[in-house]
Amino acid sequence: MTENSQQTPASNPELPTQYAPAEVEGKLYERWVERGYFHADAKSEKPPYTIVIPPPNVTGALHLGHAFQVTLMDALTRRKRMQGYEALWLPGMDHAGIATQNKVEQQLAEEGKSRHDLGRDEFTERVWQWKDEYGGRILGQLRRLGAGLDWQRERFTMDEGLSRAVQTIFKNLYDDQLIYRAERIINWCPRCLTAISDIEVEYQDDPGELVSLKYGEGDDTIVVATTRAETMLGDTAVAVHPDDPRYAHLIGKRIKLPLTNRTIPVVADTHVDPEFGTGAVKVTPAHDPNDFAIGQRHGLESITVMDERGVITVPGPFQGLDRFEARSTIVGALKEQGRIVAEKRPYMHSVGHCSRCKTTVEPRLSMQWWVKVGPLAKSAGDAVREGKVAIHPEDMSKRYFDWVDNMHDWCISRQLWWGHRIPIWYGPDGEVVCVGPDDEPPTGEGWTQDPDVLDTWFSSGLWPFSTLGWPEKTDDLAKFYSTDVLVTGHDIIFFWVARMMMFSLYAMDGEAPFKTVALTGLVRDEFGKKMSKSNPNAVDPLDWMDAYGSDAVRFTLANGANPGADVPIGEDWVKASRNFANKIWNATRFALMNGATVEGELPPAERMSAADRWILSRLNKVVAEVDAYYDDYQFAKLADALYHFAWDEVFDWYVELSKTTYFAGGEQAKVSARVLGEVLDVTLRLLHPVVPFVTETLWTTLTGKESLVIAEWPADSGFRDEAAEREIELVQQVVTEVRRFRSDQGLQPGQKVPARLGLDGTALAPHEAAIRQLLRLQPEGDAFSATATLPVAGATVALDLSGTIDVAAERKRLAKDLAAAQKEKQQAEGKLGNEAFLAKAPDQVVDKIRTRLAKADEDIARIAAQLERLPEA
Repeated sequence: MTENSQQTPASNPELPTQYAPAEVEGKLYERWVERGYFHADAKSEKPPYTIVIPPPNVTGALHLGHAFQVTLMDALTRRKRMQGYEALWLPGMDHAGIATQNKVEQQLAEEGKSRHDLGRDEFTERVWQWKDEYGGRILGQLRRLGAGLDWQRERFTMDEGLSRAVQTIFKNLYDDQLIYRAERIINWCPRCLTAISDIEVEYQDDPGELVSLKYGEGDDTIVVATTRAETMLGDTAVAVHPDDPRYAHLIGKRIKLPLTNRTIPVVADTHVDPEFGTGAVKVTPAHDPNDFAIGQRHGLESITVMDERGVITVPGPFQGLDRFEARSTIVGALKEQGRIVAEKRPYMHSVGHCSRCKTTVEPRLSMQWWVKVGPLAKSAGDAVREGKVAIHPEDMSKRYFDWVDNMHDWCISRQLWWGHRIPIWYGPDGEVVCVGPDDEPPTGEGWTQDPDVLDTWFSSGLWPFSTLGWPEKTDDLAKFYSTDVLVTGHDIIFFWVARMMMFSLYAMDGEAPFKTVALTGLVRDEFGKKMSKSNPNAVDPLDWMDAYGSDAVRFTLANGANPGADVPIGEDWVKASRNFANKIWNATRFALMNGATVEGELPPAERMSAADRWILSRLNKVVAEVDAYYDDYQFAKLADALYHFAWDEVFDWYVELSKTTYFAGGEQAKVSARVLGEVLDVTLRLLHPVVPFVTETLWTTLTGKESLVIAEWPADSGFRDEAAEREIELVQQVVTEVRRFRSDQGLQPGQKVPARLGLDGTALAPHEAAIRQLLRLQPEGDAFSATATLPVAGATVALDLSGTIDVAAERKRLAKDLAAAQKEKQQAEGKLGNEAFLAKAPDQVVDKIRTRLAKADEDIARIAAQLERLPEA
């Protein structure tokens, strides 16, 4: 699409008196999609600009965090499209293995069934049906927000193309010995019944108990402490430091393990801290990662004591008990034997929980598939260190390096049925075959495929290139890889960013997946608290969009987006953004009604008024400022700059200054109408990426052209007029000062006052009509008597307030306010002069009183000045 086919402006454009977002937004969005504005052409000769959306879970619904990042990505993409780039913003969803499987299992439970009743194939088919019927509602909600995504390229992490990419990279990594199978301690969720990775474990301080237990008999007694007494059933050693003299006589001996018929050795290991606790630790290799490492070093047996649901499996009196029930029962049995030396409860300690279902995670020895991350993580770190990828803000780089430089091998197998099944086949004689996407799996009796699926983050780690067609050499891949920027929260550097870096650098011959990682903070409520359904302070952004319009929500989010910082947001701020949209609407409507136009060239500067030259000079400075902020991902600053320029300078000053010109008519009115049309044209273009709906409606009405989506991004023309800027600043000083005085005297904004303006010989002289218009100042008249004179900006403004205010009543009111301020000052000074009070009062209380004193001084000075300015009664 080009602007060549666009129409000429309508001769008498009209707009409704009020802006109604609900009547505009949905229709506009569908028009944009139908006309293909968001579709990128891989054959285009335009330079590419690519963003891939962080794929939301297929189970997800739009929340403020999504709306926040989508707004920023949309703004970036819309601007680049307007700048002449072939802009691709690629949408899609993640299959969300555990979350989606849980949804369908809950559905089955309501029918009195489990997935095992259906079997794997039928259950998987049921999940696909759920996905088709209920999944992906968030994509419709993104449309509601105005996200300019290329819907013709929508992807899903389990669609045919992405599944091929997953199988390809698995085989490549396997062949390069970067994927292997091993028995190690993993994080196990007894609720989800699967392994989960380290980064899917949330740690929190939980109350528990610390129990000190006595192992052995007589001189061979040794005391250990534990918060997980149930795991003692799987102890296969006690470890002490080799240089600890207290236990030198026990090293190498075997001691009796209580409640069992076993004896276990005492081993010496430097991992043990002799200064911590008793200096002796129980060793349970099958249920603790540190103990597993000790067990490997000393050849200890690994005994698993509970099943996948956390139920004790060791034969004996505790068999069949849940792990937490077993804990208290075992402590009771040890008490009966006199084995409890000490108990501490509650004992606060850090406990891992499944990030999805919040169940306490169980460390468990298990045979799993792993990615050897060492060489991959080094490449991911080097890409940032060498400048291939920039992390913004730069101070977030340390968090990234802390992760990639200390990454452990990644457990990628999950004991689920929904997901990419691991492409490994086992033969009857111990054969192991990895099957690529173009390979036929082995057949014959005894051959079985690995039952596990891959971690969801494995497939989403391929997102920047798999969505463009890899492993095939597609036009999309050639045109749009690597992507330009990844906009994402700093909280998923570990989950997603590092994984994409590792896989992309590996699969794409060292070419990084993106040039910049622009990290955002988290959206919080207006008091800075984390939003949570349990608080409850969570907000459905759709409710705010219904009430105030999508533009209002978008502008509020952009206005809070400082790089890497959390974003507080409250409904009052969304209301303020709605008011801004209304201001844009009303001011543009006024301008159109008064002949603002974009037809023809701009008149030469010598035909323009000072106000015309001032606003064009300011406009070009704002264009340059906004461009710089976009390039630095300073969304809050660009939104703030546009807000104040549009509201303050264009609508409150320039439009008002120009009214006298319009009302006078003539040639100058035509010049200002063209200048106002230019200013509105450029301002609406600048605002469009953040508030697309209201600007589209106004701009197409103003210009008669097809769409802002495909309009050109404004460029700084270089026009500057510092003299005009200084001249209008003087006008603003006069108007602001006199308005303040009028307000202090209790005059209504529309109340007219006779005045004499001493502007002769100043730069303000040509602006007398505008100053009088803005300040509601009448000509002085024959009976004029100056009751107040204000020197301001090198000029004088004399006002006749007689008859406009009740001077006696105003003096009485101000005298009452002055007495209250003086009393407040006296009380504050009394407390601050009281040494006994100062000695006892907290610092924050003293600071508050000092603030009250300063405020009282300011009030006294202000009221005294108002009294002095009042005319005599």
